[in-house]
Amino acid sequence: MSNQPAFVAPARFDDPQRALEQVRAIYDAGITHLRDALQRFVAGEDVGPHVRACYPFVRVHTDTVARADSRLSYGFVAGPGTYETTLTRPELFGNYYLEQFRLLLRNHGVSLEIGTGTQPIPVHFSFAEGDHVEGSLTPERRQRMRDVFDLPDLAAMDDGIANGTHEPRRGEAHPLSLFTAPRVDYSLHRLRHYTGTAPEHFQNFVLFTNYQFYIDEFVRLGHEAMASSSKAQDYVAFIEPGNVITRRAGLPAQPGDELGAVPPRLPQMPAYHLVRPDSAGITMVNIGVGPSNAKTITDHIAVLRPHAWIMLGHCAGLRNTQQLGDYVLAHGYVREDHVLDEELPLWVPIPPLAEVQVALESAVAEITQLKGYELKRIMRTGTVATTDNRNWELLPSRNVPTTPDRRFSQSRAIALDMESATIAANGFRFRVPYGTLLCVSDKPLHGEIKLPGMANTFYRERVDQHLRIGIRAIEKLREQGVDQLHSRKLRSFAEVAFQ
Repeated sequence: MSNQPAFVAPARFDDPQRALEQVRAIYDAGITHLRDALQRFVAGEDVGPHVRACYPFVRVHTDTVARADSRLSYGFVAGPGTYETTLTRPELFGNYYLEQFRLLLRNHGVSLEIGTGTQPIPVHFSFAEGDHVEGSLTPERRQRMRDVFDLPDLAAMDDGIANGTHEPRRGEAHPLSLFTAPRVDYSLHRLRHYTGTAPEHFQNFVLFTNYQFYIDEFVRLGHEAMASSSKAQDYVAFIEPGNVITRRAGLPAQPGDELGAVPPRLPQMPAYHLVRPDSAGITMVNIGVGPSNAKTITDHIAVLRPHAWIMLGHCAGLRNTQQLGDYVLAHGYVREDHVLDEELPLWVPIPPLAEVQVALESAVAEITQLKGYELKRIMRTGTVATTDNRNWELLPSRNVPTTPDRRFSQSRAIALDMESATIAANGFRFRVPYGTLLCVSDKPLHGEIKLPGMANTFYRERVDQHLRIGIRAIEKLREQGVDQLHSRKLRSFAEVAFQ
């Protein structure tokens, strides 16, 4: 026997809002059922037979080979057949789901089927914000939990769909989304852990950096924006690790603001959020150093379906004509980071996205007040090499088949770092528009290494300008609209319909 909420049979909907309301009703009933049973279990009660609740699903079926508008980059299925996906957290993804439903109905003219699915909701994913249930259980009771509730199943949350390796079994529906509901929930929990902020606060445009200097400046700008009471100000809140919320001057506090608290220590990759009411603000994450961190955080932020992410960081300049403080706009990548080799083979090219490239270049011109030929004096466009070996300079240079500097020269690389190719490649993999603007902080091939005094002067002079360029680029991307930003370049042969 199984202890479950009432099963909701699939029903057809031609109104995206009503379809979303059905998703919400099924999901809320399931979460309420799990939380109630869990509270009684923690209190020592016998909750009866195995407790289970399942995710809602959405399904579409089309018999026609007629194509949607060929200019679209998402919102349509690949061909005749049945397509479905499980759904989670409608209070977080409501607007996103509504848009996907609307596009499917418009582009295919078929009804949406909404009902209770067969994929169980792991009990850990039903916890309310701030719950730490297992810490109050005895080891025996914690072991018993496995028999009473469904726990996370890694087999239900792999990245086969995004990687292009998923093959539906005979009779199984094709996927509608890159991510199943358990995969989304898994990443939402990881985001809390790594960034110290709730997923609800993440904005649709993300800046990544590998230096705390940029975060310090972003925090300063965030508090400066909150001190302004101007109604023309787009941003309404600034949120820091621990979910510490500062509202813009003149705006009232919201329920729950008081629950935020500065953490005793910063999380591994702290996130800061400059919030707009439409979630089109800016999130900035200090990913620290290395491709492993870059992959980890983008693996999880991808489930939030951001409109773009951009890397702002420091790099080694590889050309003698470059100066410290010059900018590098990545137009291609040499991937020696190795963290994505299994998911995205090295023979897969990572193309530049024109919309992001233009926004970054025009932002550099606007902030520096340089144009045309003069702009080339401080910015180069070209290939960025990313390595997982921070001390690549110490590798042997004699009696070896190839050396790093020879590979960099043959690839025409103009800069080297440890994160940019990873972030761009994961953007390609997860269909998130990406870009990279780096700042030259040393030139190891030419004897210019970072020295304490020189580095401090460099950081002080360049960080503010570099960050303002990144923010201005995001503003330009926002102004041009989401439909223009999401690119057909990122679609595979049989792409999912959800953006």
